[in-house]
Amino acid sequence: MEDLPVQKSHRTPGRAAGSNPDVRFDQLHSAAVDDGWGTDDDIPVLRTEVTDEVARSVISRNTSPDLSFDRSINPYRGCEHGCIYCFARPSHAFLGLSPGLDFETKLIARSNAAEQLRKELSNSRYVPKILAIGTNTDPYQPIEKSREIMRDVLRVLSEFNHPVGIVTKGTLIERDIDILGPMAAKGLTRVGISITTLDPKTSRAMEPRVPLPAARLRTIRRLTDAGIPVRVMVSPVVPALTDHELEAILAAAKDAGAVAASSIVLRLPREVSGLFREWLEDCYPDRAARVMGRVRELHGGKDYDPQFGTRMVGQGAWAAMIRQRFKLATRKLGLESALPPLRTDLFARPAQRGDQLSLF
Repeated sequence: MEDLPVQKSHRTPGRAAGSNPDVRFDQLHSAAVDDGWGTDDDIPVLRTEVTDEVARSVISRNTSPDLSFDRSINPYRGCEHGCIYCFARPSHAFLGLSPGLDFETKLIARSNAAEQLRKELSNSRYVPKILAIGTNTDPYQPIEKSREIMRDVLRVLSEFNHPVGIVTKGTLIERDIDILGPMAAKGLTRVGISITTLDPKTSRAMEPRVPLPAARLRTIRRLTDAGIPVRVMVSPVVPALTDHELEAILAAAKDAGAVAASSIVLRLPREVSGLFREWLEDCYPDRAARVMGRVRELHGGKDYDPQFGTRMVGQGAWAAMIRQRFKLATRKLGLESALPPLRTDLFARPAQRGDQLSLF
């Protein structure tokens, strides 16, 4: 039995992960094996499932010394974009779900996020600082089109004049220009658009349900035309696969209107390592060994090193070369300057029914 291949339960077109790794917290594991009687035509296509969660709190805090924010919001758990390299995949295990196909197909929508956010911002002890959205899973993944949780969250932030930084690969953000434009005019928002490659074939393989690179460049233009400052994020840089595109991505983003740039090297925490290696062998078998060799060079001989300060920039000669190329390219293109800090002095709690009115 141990020599038999695992029996597939679904066909998975448009998905990056090729399997569902065991949930690391489970003590018992099982797997169906292929006895040779079934065929792929007999099994159904894996569809996306969405479950609603009533959130008791929505603002998550962190004390990581290499992050520029200390609080964030995630309107959704899991992400249908399905990027194979996504560092957020292991978080699905805390829900009892696999970081593999489950992460892409079993999504959690935090349907009361805006209502709960209003309560938390209304607390008299709350002190405003920039809120980051999209730093774990993408707020503009496909289900946002019908659920509009992110849009409701933005409405609340706008009412409170609360600063927000957004990271996304989704062109759906253009829908919310009517909210983001006025916020940007007050110095309350900025957007990071992530572009990993300009090659549509590579993009479709690595991030199967993300808008293609050309569409994201158009989104940069539409946001900047609306007065919203956009930072292009060349993230992650995948060695021996996309690293040669670094300068081209920066130049294309500059032409589209980006005013700043950042870059993060590939990192493969926990289950992401196995999923990424499986994907490499399937999609790029000719360079799989070379890619992983570079990855280990970046992280001190391991698939991933979580050390603060080096986990996102890497270490060694190759990492130093990437940093130098990025520095030279951004300087040449005028993308090297940091965006100005977002304003917190405009924050104000809207008057609520029953509040005592001011005499002045």
